[in-house]
Amino acid sequence: MITKQNTSIQYKTAGQFEDTRFEKIHNVVFQSSDEASICVAQEIADLIKSKNADNKLCVLGLATGSSPIRVYEELVRMHKEEGLSFTNVVTFNLDEYYPMEQQSVHSYHYFMHQHLFDHIDINPENINIPNGTVSADELHQYCIDYDLKIKEYGGLDFQLLGIGRTGHIGFNEPGSHYNSGTRSITLDHITRVDAAPSFLGIDNVPKKAITMGIGTVKKAKRIVLLGWGANKATILKETIEGKITSEVPATYLQEHNNTTFVINEEAAEELTRIKTPWLVGPCLWDEELSSKAIVWLCDLTNKSILRLTDKDYNDNGMSNLLVEGGSAYDLNIIMFNKLQRTITGWPGGKPNADDTNRPERATPEKKRVIIFSPHPDDDVISMGGTFDRLVEQGHEVHVAYQTSGNIAVSDHEALKFAEVLKDINPDNSDIDLIINSLQCKKGDYEDTLSVRNLKGIIRRKESLAATRFVGVPDENIHFLNLPFYETGTVKKNPIGQEDIDIVANLIATIKPHQIYAAGDLADPHGTHKVCLDAIFAALENLKHNDYMDDCWVWLYRGAWHEWDIHQIEMAVPMSPDQVLKKRKAIFYHQSQKDGVMFQGNDTREFWVRAEERNNDTAQKYNVLGLADYAALEAFKRYHF
Repeated sequence: MITKQNTSIQYKTAGQFEDTRFEKIHNVVFQSSDEASICVAQEIADLIKSKNADNKLCVLGLATGSSPIRVYEELVRMHKEEGLSFTNVVTFNLDEYYPMEQQSVHSYHYFMHQHLFDHIDINPENINIPNGTVSADELHQYCIDYDLKIKEYGGLDFQLLGIGRTGHIGFNEPGSHYNSGTRSITLDHITRVDAAPSFLGIDNVPKKAITMGIGTVKKAKRIVLLGWGANKATILKETIEGKITSEVPATYLQEHNNTTFVINEEAAEELTRIKTPWLVGPCLWDEELSSKAIVWLCDLTNKSILRLTDKDYNDNGMSNLLVEGGSAYDLNIIMFNKLQRTITGWPGGKPNADDTNRPERATPEKKRVIIFSPHPDDDVISMGGTFDRLVEQGHEVHVAYQTSGNIAVSDHEALKFAEVLKDINPDNSDIDLIINSLQCKKGDYEDTLSVRNLKGIIRRKESLAATRFVGVPDENIHFLNLPFYETGTVKKNPIGQEDIDIVANLIATIKPHQIYAAGDLADPHGTHKVCLDAIFAALENLKHNDYMDDCWVWLYRGAWHEWDIHQIEMAVPMSPDQVLKKRKAIFYHQSQKDGVMFQGNDTREFWVRAEERNNDTAQKYNVLGLADYAALEAFKRYHF
């Protein structure tokens, strides 16, 4: 059980950190969400067994969303493989969209049965999920009765929570009262934006929901909140370290005496003890932490690296680093040289050059390169300038598009192409079926196979247009169409052996000297994460082959995030002309321009995001005292 009393003892070796004076909610940080989820599932299982031994019911409050999925998978595994019984379990779900039919794929009723209830031996009469079909006239009394039913069972023994980017728990949006009960509520715009991908657009997301209230949640005897990914880091810091406020409803949990936040390293990265541990207490200064601290100090003092003084270090919690480093002058020179050496206009290595302090090897002079692109446009969006350099400098560049990206093509875009095909070939009945399917489609319905194929062809031809523009021959373009992605819905399958084998076979065929892969792990259930896991698994399978000794792996970030400056190990500068060439390459992906379906919370188009991100990285280098470039693309090396 992950309790305040035993966490520091039981989990100290599993990558967790101790609480600090900045933190007002007990939390445990795990290296991975998978490891954390298994631990939480074990706590729930232990509670169920303990209650059963005492011949008592176990009353669980359950959450939906991506965060608890792995917890439910582990509970199902324990039921099937270890005999964990749920016959003594009563469940109450946090929330449901309103209005919402139970059979809809978007309903939380559907979600819970899909991920948990259909796979365990729970009594159906013990399952309680807010009813999204209750009439408006009956809704108020229905919510009162929901709370009364929880009370009749003696209250919640355990409440599982996730957290939204607004700080909401359940659907308790900013402004929710600390004593609120189960009720209907209007959803915040950000909440609806986050839900938009699964509804295929924000216009299809309900504007209202039924939710347990803050007061209902706080009455639970035990609360565990899950938080995964860098996109939750800011709100988790605000919740754990900030003041209690209705504007961040999760902060009310500071008043609960048996709450634990279970988070992974990416979600914890903004916590003071992790982001700036030197402000908390003495540190063990390794190279990475020293680099991180010096970059932070430059930002705090508004100084370049070489202008930092002993006083700057002493005044800002870094005196012990100064003692170990000798002087500000020595520390500054080391950091300046380290950062300067990351910059190279030769991402494939510079021929006939001393590569001692360069990020890449000089030999072999011409390298075989695979650029893995999770979606059919990540290659040019995330590393289009580096891609162009590798081709111009004569390397054998291959691009592997891991998924078809078909679900990201809007219906109106697909209909446009279908109608063009109809004009070219009026007698083709298959095209008629596609047009009819698109015209009659409603939000809840999946695309037919023929529509998905058309959408996949659109993404494929756009990719070929872009790679031809950069100068890569068609025979070097590989469309892997990994099976995990091809579900026809936003929800994808888990990674499978077939996915790994497809990636491994390509690597084994090309025997690359360089691999570039998307290392943006903000969403543990996102396509980028699954695609990267497939690559890592393939590398693990292949690493014993001799040719892998000469293979280096470089990770780039996606359109949303960039590596922190201290993490960058290779920075490739782009001239203004190259920035424009990268923009044109992105423009070939026309179906993803002007209203892309999965834009996230950033309303900028992908080419704008990419340019501004690359420009921002260049500006940061310049402010730190390095050369002034138009743009920089950043990479971090992965050692397998």
